[in-house]
Amino acid sequence: MEDIEIARNTKLENITEIAKKMGIDEEDLELYGKYKAKISDSVYQRLQSKKDGKLILVTAINPTPLGEGKTTIAIGLADGLNRLNKNAVLALREPSLGPVFGIKGGATGGGYAQIAPMVDINLHFTGDIHAITAANNLLAAMIDNHIFSGNELGIKKVTWKRAVDLNDRILRKIEIGLSGEKGMCSREDSFDITVASEVMAILCLAEDLKDLKRRLGKIVIGYNELGEPVFAKDLKADGAMTVLLKDAMQPNLVQSLEHTPSIVHGGPFANIAHGCNSIRATRLALKLGDYVVTEAGFGADLGAEKFLDIKCRTKNLSPDGVVCVATLKSLKYHGGASVKNCDEENVELLEKGIENLIHHVNNLKNVFHTNVVVAINKYQNDSEKEIKILKKSLEELGIELSLATVWADGGNGATDLAEKVVKLCKNKKELKFAYQLEDSIKQKIEAISKNVYGAVGVKYSEEAELKILEIERTGLAQNYPICIAKTQYSFSDNAKNLLCDEPFEITIKDVELKNGAEFVVAKAGKIVTMPGLPKRAAAEKIDINENGEIVGIF
Repeated sequence: MEDIEIARNTKLENITEIAKKMGIDEEDLELYGKYKAKISDSVYQRLQSKKDGKLILVTAINPTPLGEGKTTIAIGLADGLNRLNKNAVLALREPSLGPVFGIKGGATGGGYAQIAPMVDINLHFTGDIHAITAANNLLAAMIDNHIFSGNELGIKKVTWKRAVDLNDRILRKIEIGLSGEKGMCSREDSFDITVASEVMAILCLAEDLKDLKRRLGKIVIGYNELGEPVFAKDLKADGAMTVLLKDAMQPNLVQSLEHTPSIVHGGPFANIAHGCNSIRATRLALKLGDYVVTEAGFGADLGAEKFLDIKCRTKNLSPDGVVCVATLKSLKYHGGASVKNCDEENVELLEKGIENLIHHVNNLKNVFHTNVVVAINKYQNDSEKEIKILKKSLEELGIELSLATVWADGGNGATDLAEKVVKLCKNKKELKFAYQLEDSIKQKIEAISKNVYGAVGVKYSEEAELKILEIERTGLAQNYPICIAKTQYSFSDNAKNLLCDEPFEITIKDVELKNGAEFVVAKAGKIVTMPGLPKRAAAEKIDINENGEIVGIF
């Protein structure tokens, strides 16, 4: 049975009943039908003095093109914890329309480990990402209108981009202002996908509406004739942008198929953004649950690194335990097997691929000093011989392995993992970081590249060198963390270099100041902030049948 059919055939509880389980009254909700709601600020204010629950991060090895079921494991783990009567709450990201209609499909889990209503969450949900798109593009319109109307601020170079939440490679480079109107200045421009927009990062990192407006006002939209930064607040755009984002700031409440409360809010990608759900959602979940399961996008070199070095560091959080997800398929893929041949038993390629998992585990243990358990998202035809080899390799590192069958069995397929996580959380360690905030931009980039990725060095394009000098000259980025944008498929910046068995360097081609988000983005290799659709896009299979039911979302 397909994910969408499983979701459709599962009876959900009214969202007010899910809220009651956590002590949230209906008057604290803004209802979006029977199964979705936004949670009022008053709930967190009321619970501020309550002790936080335990925070569990779910991350993964470098994925195959279709992913490793990280979100599925996160959902199944929370369900498994509740089956152990541990009062677990989920805190997840919102899906982007880009992957839904692209290659990867939806991001609400799979099988019997899903959050629901699955179709709504994967599509328009409560409109948060649309609001972010509108706020982003309002600022872009105000910039160009200001220039058209006389350019009192003397804007010479515009760095702000428009955004749309779809994969559309044709928008990577465009020319605008071609109408020929008097005073219209044409220029080269480009689009980002909305989940890479600085507005998305700001919404996820803002403490409240006041902090949201402050951060939006700090956005650097370009530079004037003297080379000085021009800010969104100089255009008086911060107030209107805040108004557009007012409702989007409130976390969304949904449920798993087993009725585990799920707070789903914010959705930055981890390969081109910081990859974590909103701080407001995480903090609220920590007040509502004894165990909070969250996830960070793609492999641990991206999502987990940014979760720890950016979100945890700047928001005074620390995970009590970390789950690193893999599949036997992905291990063989990183050992050299093709996607088509990953199902076949191959001990030699498995052993090569285990090196990828071990690299991630060593980072989590030795760079960040977290407690780690490995979860295998188990398929029915997985080889017992290969599982034994993997278990032995992990035992030599002192790492426990759990086989999770949550796709087929829901929370029942994660009770062993849940027990291991509870045990793991009893011995929390002091979190360490990959670099110091006081380091220079280059020192931070090089620390991540060498300490986390395993690179032997870093090269910079001429453009990146100039951008770093420009950012440092402004003095704005002092003590800002670094967000490296690179391929998710490899520790290196080359998507085809899966083994990373030869010395490699990281090449930084561009650097951008995200002053409102309060971090610096360094773009590595061939990474782009506007993905493209595959030859056979998932959109081709999505339809609506004669009964009005949406089909084809997976």
